Amino acid sequence: MTLIVHHLNNSRSQRILWMLEELGLPYEIKHYQRDAKTMLAPPELKRVHPLGKSPMLEDDGKIIIETGAICEYLVEKADGKLGAPAHRDNALRYRQWLHYAEGSMMPPLLVMLVVNRIPLMGKTAAKRIQPMIDVHLDYVESELAQRPWFAGDEMTAADIMMSFPLEAAMSRAGLDASRPATVAWVEKVHARPAYQAALAKGGPYAYA
Repeated sequence: MTLIVHHLNNSRSQRILWMLEELGLPYEIKHYQRDAKTMLAPPELKRVHPLGKSPMLEDDGKIIIETGAICEYLVEKADGKLGAPAHRDNALRYRQWLHYAEGSMMPPLLVMLVVNRIPLMGKTAAKRIQPMIDVHLDYVESELAQRPWFAGDEMTAADIMMSFPLEAAMSRAGLDASRPATVAWVEKVHARPAYQAALAKGGPYAYA
């Protein structure tokens, strides 16, 4: 049966579309739109899963949630494509970056998104959060200066996971030309045909 992506516009779900395009797996998209005022997901998503969060992947009636878990599921479905490299050190890097994206890097970026929407006091809070984000950006820069992709010489699901936090950082949290290896990585990702195809299918995307 065809995979179904329950896709919320302008969300982390975009990574799943990109991964499916890279893997060449057939899929369908069920589109959901954020509330224009609150930017929250619509209640219709809760009919699919109690948490009402996107992305969700549906495969033969089975619902898989969490972007990282979905990526791992798709790697298995594609017989290991975009999965852990054979070299032991690169395989470890793969696992670390796969989980680092949401576990370590996204939390301060999400806080930055929230405080930037608070009048007056938000600017003060943002100045205190930015140094926390800079630690992550410096770490990422030091790693990408050593290798073309996060796990080694080839792109993997770890790169797909890292795309959203780095796009968000470029959009609102200080990622600029002062970190050339990271910026070059984002530009390389954006130039991939599979990324462009996913972007066309997913709809407007501003790294929310």
